[in-house]
Amino acid sequence: MYLTQPLHNAVQQTPDAVSTVYRDRSLTNQQVMDRVARIAAGLRARGVGSGDRVGLVSLNTDTFFHACLAIAWADAVVVPLNTRWSVSELSYALAEADVRVLLLDDPFVRLADDLRASVPGLREIVASGDGPVPDGLTPLADLLAADPVPDAHRQGTALAGIFYTGGTTGRSKGVMLSHRSIFVSAVGSIAAMYRVPHGGASLLVAPAFHLAGFAIWIQGMVLNMTTVALPTFDPVGTLRAIEEHRIRHLLLVPTMIQMLVDHPEAPRHDLSSVESLIYGASPISEAVLERARKAFTAAAFTQAYGMTELSPTTTILTDEDHRDPALRRSAGRAAPYARVKIVDQNGAEVPRGTVGEIVAAGEHVMLGYWKQPEATAQAVRDGWMHTGDGGYMDERGYVFVADRIKDMIISGGENVYSIEVENVVARHPAVAQVAVIGVPDDTWGERVHAVVTVLPGATLDLAELREFCKREIAGYKAPRSLEVVDGLPMSAAGKVLKRTLREQRR
Repeated sequence: MYLTQPLHNAVQQTPDAVSTVYRDRSLTNQQVMDRVARIAAGLRARGVGSGDRVGLVSLNTDTFFHACLAIAWADAVVVPLNTRWSVSELSYALAEADVRVLLLDDPFVRLADDLRASVPGLREIVASGDGPVPDGLTPLADLLAADPVPDAHRQGTALAGIFYTGGTTGRSKGVMLSHRSIFVSAVGSIAAMYRVPHGGASLLVAPAFHLAGFAIWIQGMVLNMTTVALPTFDPVGTLRAIEEHRIRHLLLVPTMIQMLVDHPEAPRHDLSSVESLIYGASPISEAVLERARKAFTAAAFTQAYGMTELSPTTTILTDEDHRDPALRRSAGRAAPYARVKIVDQNGAEVPRGTVGEIVAAGEHVMLGYWKQPEATAQAVRDGWMHTGDGGYMDERGYVFVADRIKDMIISGGENVYSIEVENVVARHPAVAQVAVIGVPDDTWGERVHAVVTVLPGATLDLAELREFCKREIAGYKAPRSLEVVDGLPMSAAGKVLKRTLREQRR
């Protein structure tokens, strides 16, 4: 399978069915195919050839998804970029990927002059939104005016996209994913889910430049679903969209779930249409999960664990697994297409129950990092992708993520895994969100430090929190310092930026 194949099937079988919804614009499968073929023709007319990279800086809009299809249709490679990046960060990725044509959504056209000045290789910048087109930019209408061209049917191991990592642990790297790897992950994940809706609507609210959001779009196409795109996440807007469009399938990161279910508007909206709620990108606390299951009463919950380099899913925790309290803290078992094991520093598999590094192999593993052969060789060894996550596997093959190896806290000679501490802290009735990090300490080397936001009207002090935690975990794991903040620094993909927290406290 490949990016444009589901569109061909949809047009053949249900040409007049609604394909995409964005604000007040609804387009059928046939209309989307025409739009895609014309954008592809416009790209070809502007010199985009086989294998060339085309950049996108866009919120979740219907045009974002149509452009992704058009780029593949034109036999080119899509490079979706983080909408929260600075000009410097965008310029680095655009220059490294040798992007010659760039599409900018309305909120980002103001960056055009700076990007053109800092990326000499940029030949053309297209204003892809619905707003006014600044001087010097090509209107999307010019591409749509081209006569449609046939689909190149770019597929298999051909490069589909370069997806830049979030940069939470350093300089972002361009992850090369093939058409095959993206669809192996999407279709295989569907096969592993407990209950999957076919037809209806899928909500795209997690940013689709990030592979988790992109993958849910692919799943929706495979399941013959209407794509409902929300440009940004806000709790009220998301609640309204779920109710209005009778959303059946969506992905939310844990921070989004927490903000939805704790919002005072939540009880006023009908969320009963949701049959499949997938979460990932970071662990979820049991307390938030319990509140979410009460809000989304009809939903089957699926946790997907992986990373961009794994297209992105490698283990799956099914809804049935969630019913076992002992398994709720796990990331599930290997997806049908994946091999997973836990290894030591030498790459040797460790006994069950022993913490090591999680590694994975299979057709969902990336082709490599763009123009970074040394980093590729370090990450993929003998076909096994080294995730950098610490964890262990139980006797039934369930993987329990302990922590990012770089995030492990060593306090007084003891290893402390922040996820374990966060799961306990999150159950405190005053806590809304929590991040646990290690900070320098003259006595302990590092001490366990909790950074939390509290629920409206609540208070929390360190002594109370330590006593609460020590009822669940060893005393050395309980936070030795506490900081209450208004909000945690988040990546665009919904991950807490622990590196930022640590840097601010050193």
